[in-house]
Amino acid sequence: MAAVGEAFLPIAELSAYQTKWTIKARVTNKAPVRTFAKGGGEGKVFHVELLDASGGEIRASFFNQGADKYLNMLEKGKCFTFSRGSIKVANKQYNPTSHRYELTFDKDAVVEPSSDDAAIEEIKFNFVTLRAMETRNLPCTVDLCGVITGFKATMSVNSKEGVELVKRDLTIADDTATSMTVTIWGDRAKQEDNVFEGNPVISLKSVGVKEFKESRQGSLYAGGALVFNQDSPVAKRVQQWWTQGGSSQELKDISQQTDGGGGSSKPSVITNIAGMRLASERLSMEPELFQVVARLAIVQTRKQGEPQPLHYMACQEKIEGRGYPCQKRVDASGFCVSCNRAGKVAPRVNIRCSFVDYQDAAWLTSFHEPAIKILGMSAEEIRSLETAAAEKGEAGREELEAVIRKKYFDKPISITVRAKMDSYNGEARANVTVIDASPVKYGEHGRQMLKNIQDILAKEAQAGA
Repeated sequence: MAAVGEAFLPIAELSAYQTKWTIKARVTNKAPVRTFAKGGGEGKVFHVELLDASGGEIRASFFNQGADKYLNMLEKGKCFTFSRGSIKVANKQYNPTSHRYELTFDKDAVVEPSSDDAAIEEIKFNFVTLRAMETRNLPCTVDLCGVITGFKATMSVNSKEGVELVKRDLTIADDTATSMTVTIWGDRAKQEDNVFEGNPVISLKSVGVKEFKESRQGSLYAGGALVFNQDSPVAKRVQQWWTQGGSSQELKDISQQTDGGGGSSKPSVITNIAGMRLASERLSMEPELFQVVARLAIVQTRKQGEPQPLHYMACQEKIEGRGYPCQKRVDASGFCVSCNRAGKVAPRVNIRCSFVDYQDAAWLTSFHEPAIKILGMSAEEIRSLETAAAEKGEAGREELEAVIRKKYFDKPISITVRAKMDSYNGEARANVTVIDASPVKYGEHGRQMLKNIQDILAKEAQAGA
C-alpha cells in the first residue's frame, strides 16, 4: 500500500512494465461471480470497473481466493485502494473500458476501503457513435448516447432459467443519422410511458451489442446505467442536432434486417406462400424477408416412422464477457463440449411444420422463439410432454401428437420467413426459415387485403383503357 502522503499512480499510467504500484479508484460497475472449469476442478472470478480522479478507467478481475476475499467488500459506488495485482493486455472482446491493459488479482491482492473522494466521478461514459456500430466486431460492450425516437410497451418474457423478466425496446438515434434498438430491463423498463415521450436524450453505460437476425441490437446490462438528459458535451450535441433538423432527417436503422455486411435495410415483402415459393427460386446469398399469413397444418412428429424430437437440451452457462448463455447442445448427461463441463441446461424447441393458405402449402423450419409461439406452449411444457411420452411408449407418443393436432388449422398466424441461398458440401441450396410468428392483427390484415383488391382493379382498368 502507498505510504501516507504518497501519490497514487494514475490508472492511465498503468502498463505491463510496472510491478509495484497502488491506485485509488471508485468501483463504477461490478459483475456477479461466476465459476469455470479449471483442470479437473473449478475456478471462480468476478469483474469490477474502476475509475480514478484523473478520469482513468480500467477493468479488474478477482480470481479464486481473491474472489472469496473481496467479493463482499467491493461495493459499487465506493472508493478503495488496490495493489499487488498483475497487469496484462486487455481483451477488447470482453472488456468495455478504453484502457489498453486490465488488472488481475488473486490471493496476494491488497484491497483496502478508502474515504470517498469527490474528485472521482460516479460514472464515466466512453461514447461510441451509432454509425461506428455498423462496423464494430461483435459481440461488444459500448456506451451510447442518443435521442429516443420510439419505444414499445413493456413485455414479459421468461429467461432461460424460467424466471419472468420485464423488458422494453427503445429506438435511439444520434447525430450520425443512424438509429438502433436497445432493450432495457426490470425497473428501468417499468417506468411510465411519459418518461420516454418527447424525444429525451439518454446516455447508456454498458450496452451489450450483438448480431440478431443479421442486424445489430443492444441490451443494457443490469450493472450498466441509464441517464436522462445528461449534462455532457455529447448529450448536448445530440440534442442540438435533433432540434435543428435531425428530427426530419432520414435515419439509417442498423437494427433492421440487412444484407449481413452493413448494407441497406430490407423490409419484409408481404406475400402468400405461392409468392414466397416463387421468390425462393431466384434467391441470392443475400437474405430476403417475407410476411405470410397462413395456418399451421402439420408438425413433423415422426420421420421415417420413428419419433422426431421437438426439443433438445442446451447449455445455459454464460459465456465470459458476453452476458448471454452458450446455448450449445449438451449430451445426455448434461455435459457441454464447448464449455467443457456440465452445468445449467434448458430446453430449446426446433420443429418442422407445414403451413397452408388459400392457395398453397410449404414445409418450413421454426427454431425456438417462433416455434413456441406457433405451438402456443413453453419450452418446458413441450419438454414435459415429450418426457411423459417417452415413459409411456407408443401410447404416450399418441397423446403428445393428439395435443399438437389441436393446434392444426386453429387460427391464422402471421409468420416472418427468412430465405437465402446457403452452401452445403459445395452445393447451393435454399435455406428458408420462420424467424417470427404472431397472431394475425385482423384490422391490418383486412386493410392489406383491401389494398390488394384495389391494386388488382387498378391494373384491370389500365389494361382495358
